Amino acid sequence: MQLGSFKARFIILSIIVCISGFSQGLLLPLISFIFEDRGISASLSGLHTTGLYIGVFLSSLIIEGPMRKYGYRFLIIVGGITVSLAILTFPILDTVLIWFILRLIIGIADNVLHISTQTWLTQTTPIEKIGRVIAVYGLFFSFGFMVGPKVSELVVIWEPLPFVVSGVLTMLAWPLILLIKDAKDAKPDPTDAPMTFFTTLKNFKAVFITSWATFMFPMLYGFFEASINSNFPVFALRNGLEISAVTWILPMFNLGGILLQLPIGALGDRIGRDKLLTGLLVFGIISFTLMEVFNQSFIGLILLFTVSGMATGSVFSLGLGYMADVTPRENLPAGNVMANIMFSIGSIVGPIIGGFVISVTDGAFYFTFFVFIMTIILVLNLVYMSKRRNRMTQ
Repeated sequence: MQLGSFKARFIILSIIVCISGFSQGLLLPLISFIFEDRGISASLSGLHTTGLYIGVFLSSLIIEGPMRKYGYRFLIIVGGITVSLAILTFPILDTVLIWFILRLIIGIADNVLHISTQTWLTQTTPIEKIGRVIAVYGLFFSFGFMVGPKVSELVVIWEPLPFVVSGVLTMLAWPLILLIKDAKDAKPDPTDAPMTFFTTLKNFKAVFITSWATFMFPMLYGFFEASINSNFPVFALRNGLEISAVTWILPMFNLGGILLQLPIGALGDRIGRDKLLTGLLVFGIISFTLMEVFNQSFIGLILLFTVSGMATGSVFSLGLGYMADVTPRENLPAGNVMANIMFSIGSIVGPIIGGFVISVTDGAFYFTFFVFIMTIILVLNLVYMSKRRNRMTQ
């Protein structure tokens, strides 16, 4: 049986991305726990995390051509199979270097899956509904990502067990794409120019000119996701918290995002995503500043992770909607790819800086660099909003 409605397609794609989020949410703290137990430094652990996001970055540079040529379904299937096999390989080939390569492979394959689902949704969703649709899509990913860290606690029972659970679930998820009617022929809207690497770069330039500020928000979420889930476990364990406590604290950021994902998506449709993101950044700056004060309190961190998730846990999906608001429709595929490139840049830089800060200062200013980045983005977005408003009134 094949399902052809927009609702059925949306549900299936959201389930697939939920399992993908689960795998990412599990792997980041899981490998940090294992490395900390083996005495590997925080700097090396943070650097190792970048393998996933280097893969995201590399695949983003070349994916637009294959996506236009082969369509969404083919890339989702290839990405799903590759991710599941790579995860199941971790317990078999247990070395730091091989694990870095496996993270790189997962980053490439997972990004292929994500860009395909994102572009499919943004291109087929009516513009007046895009905020709510992307919010629910982000909700599914966030839910999977929230559950992942708690399941990583299975490492205390048997080290390979979390890898097996994640690999099997991923293998079960991707075949759902075969239920979507006419999915084989689903591709981005055609362009007049032949698709080459240089055409992709040209499209990147065009979309960056119109929408540069919108890409700061996926980058910021990359900082949050990668550093919090890989650096914070090291920071917390060194400050006396147990693994079980860390696996309760970590999901709170995603829980906060989930609690307000739909209302925030609808609010963005109503008042404008540019204004909403500005306000959320202010609340994010306040909450992360307070984390620096209560960084050794289990209850304090539980509450503040939840509040900060409410404030900033939707910046990726809001950033995608913001990009769709200001980007010409024919450039949406390039815009989605650029958003993932910026996400990967934030995800690469975040763990490196976070690991360095923890190593040099014993974590004394770990949360401060989040505040610093958010302040810069707040100022730049205000500049972009002002210039865009002036152009529209001329």
